[in-house]
Amino acid sequence: MKRLFSLCALVAGLSVAASAADIVDTAVAAGNFKTLVAAVKAAGLVDTLKGAGPFTVFAPTDEAFAKLPAGTLESLLLPENKAKLQGILTYHVVSGKVLAKDVVKMDSAKTVEGQSIAIKTTGGGVMVDNANVIKTDIMTSNGVIHVIDTVILPQ
Repeated sequence: MKRLFSLCALVAGLSVAASAADIVDTAVAAGNFKTLVAAVKAAGLVDTLKGAGPFTVFAPTDEAFAKLPAGTLESLLLPENKAKLQGILTYHVVSGKVLAKDVVKMDSAKTVEGQSIAIKTTGGGVMVDNANVIKTDIMTSNGVIHVIDTVILPQ
C-alpha cells in the first residue's frame, strides 16, 4: 500500500511539473516546433515568452515554416533581419490567455506586434489569417498555444 501511495505521489508530481512548463519549454518538448524555437532564439524573444504573460501563441509547426519560399527563413534568421523576424513572431502572439472556446467567438485579435489578425470560424474549424488552427488549448504556465499550419505575416 505504501508503494502504491508513493507511485501516486510521483505521478501527481510529474503532472504538476509538466503543467508548469512555460511557452518556450512546452514548444521545445513538443518536438514539432524546432524552427519556431530557433527563430524565437534568433529574435531574442526567449525571455519574453518565458515571462509572466499570459500569452496566447498561434504556433506554426516545422511543416508550416517549410512552406515559406526558398531562402526566406534563412534570410530572416540573419542578425541584420532581427527586427523583421521579431515583427513576424510577435504577430503570432496575443496578450492574455485566449482559449479555443473564446477564439471561436472572435473575428479578430490584436497581436503583440500591434496589428490585428483575422479570425474566421467555419464548419471545418478556425482560421487565423490564412492559417488553419490544427490543435488548440495546449496549456502552459504562462499562457496557451494553438497550433497553426502556416506562418502568418503582418501587412
